[in-house]
Amino acid sequence: MKIRVERDALADAVAWVARSLPSRPPVPVLGGVLLDAGGESGGDADALTISGFDYEVSATAGIAATIADGGRALVSGRLLADITKALPAQPVDLSVEGSRATISCGSAKFSLPTMPVEDYPQLPSQPTFAGELAGDAFSSAVAQVAVAAGKDDTLPMLTGLRIEISGDTLTMVATDRFRLAMREFTWQPAEEVTDAAVLVPARTLAEAAKSLGSSGATLRLALASGDGMLGLSGSGRYTTTRLLDAEFPPYRQLLPDQHTSRAVLDVSTLADAIKRVSLVAERGAQVRMEFGDETLRLSAGGDDEGSAEEELAVEYEGEPVTIAFNPGYLTDGLAALSSDRVELTFTTPNRPALIKPADSDGTVIPGYLYLLMPVRLPG
Repeated sequence: MKIRVERDALADAVAWVARSLPSRPPVPVLGGVLLDAGGESGGDADALTISGFDYEVSATAGIAATIADGGRALVSGRLLADITKALPAQPVDLSVEGSRATISCGSAKFSLPTMPVEDYPQLPSQPTFAGELAGDAFSSAVAQVAVAAGKDDTLPMLTGLRIEISGDTLTMVATDRFRLAMREFTWQPAEEVTDAAVLVPARTLAEAAKSLGSSGATLRLALASGDGMLGLSGSGRYTTTRLLDAEFPPYRQLLPDQHTSRAVLDVSTLADAIKRVSLVAERGAQVRMEFGDETLRLSAGGDDEGSAEEELAVEYEGEPVTIAFNPGYLTDGLAALSSDRVELTFTTPNRPALIKPADSDGTVIPGYLYLLMPVRLPG
């Protein structure tokens, strides 16, 4: 192999692929990136294709290249990412002879060992095209929902983000049993796509959506539930991830269909006050919220560990209610709203509360909700 590429394009592509590699690969080749120049693996004959795959997640990026001799090579992904990031802003010459790869850029020259290409797993193909959606909107929606996904790998069904397709409506849901986030929006499905529901690792999808959606380009979503794969592609890059083989909880029965109390107030004002008051909450145990006549009283702590309280003005409808929440979960929900105002609705202090974005006059902005389980009040 002997090629020349632009430094910035190479560094960006390698960094993006290397981001998906396992930090501790079970075998060395799974920590490598595959460099394919000249389309030997079916890629573009005038491009360098950079790929990574660990049997769970794959990432592939293509960049323009001047190719003197085509070929394939497998090198350490983390090391290559560190090297290309540090290169000077000049064209990069990359060549492979025998078991060594040489990278030359300006006065800098690196030599690193290659790994056996024949030991590398075959890259998965993109699943069946399902539809298109705006990259920035998809990235934002995934972030709004993934905040509620569980972190405990012993409960895989709760670490996933459920994607439901019903015509031109796409719904995403995640829950860790203590809170639930749901986002609905319209998209452009492929003509032959039927209704479907899949469970995707939330952390993996959030990282992929953020990196692919940052360019603002249109993303293509691909699904193959039979093969257990989801694919995302855009801006010359594509990634696949294996679906979770787990049953997502029946979440719709958790959503309250009515409320007895409603509050509307500024998101930033409420979030800042919660952060201040929760400074004395032992291990973030709880923040109490007492809603009354146009007033919200926040309090936390007690005599032993110190206490704090703060009052805020609020638009309030309903009987007075006192309810308590985990302050971290509450501020996570407020941060995910992407609005200046928030609507909170309640039934009783022991039932879930709903948090929704609202516009300047207090009208709910449809499409997103964050359900939060209250913490039991002492006594």
